[in-house]
Parts: sequence; structure tokens; C-alpha cells
Amino acid sequence: MHATASAPTTTSSPATPPAHPFRWRVVDIVVASVIGVASGLVFLLWNVAYRGPSALLEPLWPGLQGLLDGPWLFAGVLGALIIRKPGAAIYTEVVAAAVSALTLVGNTWGAFLTLEAGLVQGLGAELVFLLFFYRRWSLPVAILAGIGAALAGGVNNLLLWYAGADLPFVVVYLISTSISGALIAGLLTWLLARGLARTGALDRFASGREARTRV
Repeated sequence: MHATASAPTTTSSPATPPAHPFRWRVVDIVVASVIGVASGLVFLLWNVAYRGPSALLEPLWPGLQGLLDGPWLFAGVLGALIIRKPGAAIYTEVVAAAVSALTLVGNTWGAFLTLEAGLVQGLGAELVFLLFFYRRWSLPVAILAGIGAALAGGVNNLLLWYAGADLPFVVVYLISTSISGALIAGLLTWLLARGLARTGALDRFASGREARTRV
């Protein structure tokens, strides 16, 4: 009599494929929306507050008012630095513009053109992150993204609001808005994102975990 031992059978469920790093999660949408709305409230304040400095800069040297553009440019860069997903810069900038457009507090540009400006500015920042394949989130890249948002928005403004402006105005305006984009939408926004990450508020994001490991 021969005894036969059957080999144990094991059933294993197929491994769950890892989530694609560029796929948006619910938490990404929620946090990006919060960033956009909070940034939009800043837009509302700046819609009114910019008028005083603008009245001083415009007579001083036409085109210098571009230095005041930065507070309208930071939302897309901040959203991208925190979410780190394709489309984050466009999404957060458009949501911020929508807050400004729908409330119209201090907004003399109209709802449609405000939304259009947000889309263009967000696209300018988005293209810079795309150039680095959404893998570089350093200070230089943030500054370049701020400049990208500024140049896209600046060209848009020249076409819509300063049509027929002479070359000196165009040059001064584009340089001025680029400086503002680099400093406010780039440098200050990068510092803000780093500060938020170090508090632990962004631990569900790679941006938060990366900053915490460096502390």
C-alpha cells in the first residue's frame, strides 16, 4: 500500500498594482480646492489693495505696475508644489480666479476675463513643471514657474489691456511682472509650501514627507 501526499494548494490573490504617482486622489482634489479658495481670498484683498501702489508706480515709470502682479500668480505654483500632480497649477489658479470672478469684490475686469487670466497664468506655471517632468520641486524650479506664470499673464494683459503699447512699455512691464513672479509666486510660495510641510499638515503628500525627513 502506498500512501500519497498531495502537495498543499495555496491560493493567492493577485497583487494590487501600485497607484500611479500622477493619478489624482480624493485628498489631492480636496486640498487643491482648499488652496485655490484660500488663494482666491488673497486675490480679493489684492483686487482692492493694489490700487494705491499702482497709482504711485504708473506715473513713475509706465510698465512698473507689473511689479504688483505677483499676488495674483502664486496660487498655481503653491498648488503644484504641494500636490505634485499634472494639472495642479492650472486647477488651483483657476479655482482662485473663480473666487475672485464670482464675488467680484474690487474686480473691475469682469468674471469671464478673470477666469481666462487664471487659466493662462496657471498654464504658464504648469508648463514649467512639465518641462521638468513633474519630478523637480526645488527653489529654482519654483522661481521659474513663478516667472512662467508672470510671462503668460503679462502677455495676456498686454493683448487685452495694453494693446498698442510702445516697445519700452512692453519691455518694462514684462521685466517687472517677471520679477514679481519670481519673488512672490516663486520664492515666497516655495517658502510657504516648505513651512506648511514642516508643521506636519502635508504628511499625506510627498511634499510634506520630504520636508519632514530633512528636519
